Amino acid sequence: MPKINWEQTEKQSEVWGYLNDKTTTDILFGGGAGGAKSFTGCAWIIIMCGKYPKSRWLIGRKKLTALKESTFITFLDVCKKWGIKNGRDFKITGQQQNIITFSNGSTVYLKDLFLYPSDPEFDNLGSTEYTGAFIDEANQLVYKAVETVKTRLRYKLDEFNLVPKLLATCNPAKNWVYMEFYKPNKEGKLESCRKFVQSLVTDNPFIDSNYINQLKSIKNKAQKERLLFGNWEYDDDPSAMFSFDIISDLFTTKAKNQEEKFISGDISRKGSDNMPIGYWEGLQLKEIHVLPYEIRSDTKKSAQWIMDFADKKGVRRSHIVLDEDGVGGGVVDQIDGCIGFINNSSPIQSFEVKYDESKRVNYSNLKSQCYFMLAQFAEQGNVGVSETTDAIRNAIVEELGVVKQRDIDKDGKLAVIGKDKMKEILAEALTMRI
Repeated sequence: MPKINWEQTEKQSEVWGYLNDKTTTDILFGGGAGGAKSFTGCAWIIIMCGKYPKSRWLIGRKKLTALKESTFITFLDVCKKWGIKNGRDFKITGQQQNIITFSNGSTVYLKDLFLYPSDPEFDNLGSTEYTGAFIDEANQLVYKAVETVKTRLRYKLDEFNLVPKLLATCNPAKNWVYMEFYKPNKEGKLESCRKFVQSLVTDNPFIDSNYINQLKSIKNKAQKERLLFGNWEYDDDPSAMFSFDIISDLFTTKAKNQEEKFISGDISRKGSDNMPIGYWEGLQLKEIHVLPYEIRSDTKKSAQWIMDFADKKGVRRSHIVLDEDGVGGGVVDQIDGCIGFINNSSPIQSFEVKYDESKRVNYSNLKSQCYFMLAQFAEQGNVGVSETTDAIRNAIVEELGVVKQRDIDKDGKLAVIGKDKMKEILAEALTMRI
């Protein structure tokens, strides 16, 4: 390949230092749009391919089509800028035109990293080993995809005297990139083998000024905060009932008084929807089990599974609370002594209301009451989640993150927005415990 002369921005130079040291293994280059993040990732892969003959690299994104329509175009632009020619210095092969082979034998694999239900363990990655990996728009992936890629980073590392490196780029998002990189970095708690580099369009002196003007013209406040200012704390919706920090803290909080045991579950789920069953010790959610279709499609099998699970964990029937709406009633009816949860039923009033009407709680229904109480307990640090499965964790983060108070600017009964406007499967399993 021809000699490469790369004039780097200050942030690119910082990232490049981490990509070439002997201690950093994970780098997140994240923030606003236009910060030359994708360019950096493609440039790194190209340079490493040239420097280490017969090395093997991965470029991944959520979907291969998006990768080929965006990241791969950037890859070709970098090659063109540096005089690296298709047909002379590299060729593109593979059934999906997803393998780039350089003249020195180095290869780059373009990979689809979407979590397909038929491949929850990412077996489609196969047993192929890689020397390093670049994941673009990493915030669009589940964390398990990233972890799986990391297990494949071992190809000829000793021969090249390299350490495994994974470079991920993204725009601000309230998911694993926030929890694993941005927040720990902000708090000074990021592991020494990990690095976070903030990206802003103003860091890139080579950007077209028209692009900056386009970002400035964005009307949506949250999107503008993310893409123009690289603001990771962009979600300032006053109706949001759970701040992202509070949701994140659920996974590190240890609830007090964990002696009593409970089970909660959202039963009224059909077809491809999930049916989560949670096991609690006090207000500490210890386990979540998502029942397969062959069980949840049959009320008798569902009821038997829950009873067997309760017996195994030593949970009294009166400490089992299940969604009784819809088909859930058929399960509740088969478990003597369990508590049925009806979302639209009246809120629970304390005994004091009988003597003091001012003690009456003002919720539109039981579901809203439990969401407000869950939010209060979470903010007080009284609720914890021990479940660490990536899919479960991400689902809880996603679902609680969209729970909002309805008609916040109006007087009246406290309520949450309707189920038709928010996704709630695991979230309801949490609220029913409250």
